[in-house]
Amino acid sequence: MSAEGVDLAYGEQPAVRDARLSVCQGEVVAITGPSGSGKSSLLYCLAGVLPPTRGRVRFEGRTLGDLDDDEISTLRRERFGFVFQYGELLPELTIEENTALPLRLAGRRKRPALAAAGEVLERLGLAELRERRPSQVSGGQSQRVAVARALVHRPAVVFADEPTGSLDSANASAVLKEFLDLARSQGTAVILVTHDPAVAAQADSRYTMSDGVLTPREPA
Repeated sequence: MSAEGVDLAYGEQPAVRDARLSVCQGEVVAITGPSGSGKSSLLYCLAGVLPPTRGRVRFEGRTLGDLDDDEISTLRRERFGFVFQYGELLPELTIEENTALPLRLAGRRKRPALAAAGEVLERLGLAELRERRPSQVSGGQSQRVAVARALVHRPAVVFADEPTGSLDSANASAVLKEFLDLARSQGTAVILVTHDPAVAAQADSRYTMSDGVLTPREPA
């Protein structure tokens, strides 16, 4: 995946300016910066949620801007995964059903989808929670479920927007390690935005963002 000269503006207000980056299979990329710097806006451009004002985002040889709505939706459903700050689990579904959701949306039958979800939950130490509802688990457990849901269909890329921002430091460290270990083990790239230097330090490549300008950081 790559961004090539990406600009994004909301009306007359620029949010992203000439962003350029590329992400390889299994690579973890962190984008840091203060609130309002354009981190999330760039993430949504890369995920095909927001079309750039100028420039292009390319994935597997295709320019996202050349795809129609159905093609973009299929790409996000089948090839991308998402982790948000507060998990965003569906309260009416069990933990197992929440985890299996990407597979069900992609057309997988219920039984094999739940079996695959169970395997990922097992790897994250959550197997005993599979029949519970989101309201019956802790914040750290809920975020682990969000990670399981993002990775269950083995996407090419996971986009993570402050994935540990709602957790205390101990839970944040544990969830992040499990997230990145599982992603790397299955060759899934991760692009995450964070304000936390400790989170960014776990990435293979790091960028900073300020006033919409993306700047690569040299390895420590």
